[in-house]
Amino acid sequence: MIARSPSLTEQVMTHLKDRIVRGDFPDGRIPAETELAADLGVSRTTVRDALSRLEHEGVVVRKQGAGTFVNAAGLQITSRLEEIWSYEDVLRDHGYTPSVEVLRLEREPAGPDVASVLGLAEGDEVLVVEKLFRENDEPVVLTVNMIPGTLAGSPKRRDARAPIYRFLADQSGRQLAYYLSDIVPVALQGERAATLGVAPGTPAISFEETGYDTEDRPVLRAASFFRDDLLRFRLIRRKAV
Repeated sequence: MIARSPSLTEQVMTHLKDRIVRGDFPDGRIPAETELAADLGVSRTTVRDALSRLEHEGVVVRKQGAGTFVNAAGLQITSRLEEIWSYEDVLRDHGYTPSVEVLRLEREPAGPDVASVLGLAEGDEVLVVEKLFRENDEPVVLTVNMIPGTLAGSPKRRDARAPIYRFLADQSGRQLAYYLSDIVPVALQGERAATLGVAPGTPAISFEETGYDTEDRPVLRAASFFRDDLLRFRLIRRKAV
């Protein structure tokens, strides 16, 4: 039985996805909504909502008159680009054993670009949190986050090991609601190339992002750099309806 909570649909989604990954539906057919609802002790509407979200994620496909089936291709997507996740979870999802090192935790004046994005005056203080994520001893992801100094509190380096959304909430009480993200190809140079253990000029993917809180206020400027040879992102693109 699934315990009732405000996130009942998410619980059903997770339960079904876990069963799909375990191979509990060997013929690929998902039981009918009424059967799932009875087994889980939830309403048919909850099951329908969960299946609709799994369909949107590409985990299942619904065929008119035939039923709902596991989508094997969709299971190849381990991290969804439209979701906020910790990089430790991303690495685990890719089969790695992650570790994180805080490289920098210091305050500095905001440059004009960062100040503009965060609604600050140039020279206002920001807290820079730079972290390196490794797979065993191999560097995989480098992140640089800048938070307005007024939201940063007085953190210790151990505090900065937490995922940035949790760190922000702990320091300021602000909840990171969403990112506005640009996916940018880069050639790693200088210190960034050395930190990620690659030759200067190595191509990589980066995310340049501004994070907003639940009241649509900018609270974070972030840049993340990924070792393309160790970490790949996939998505499902559909024809517009």
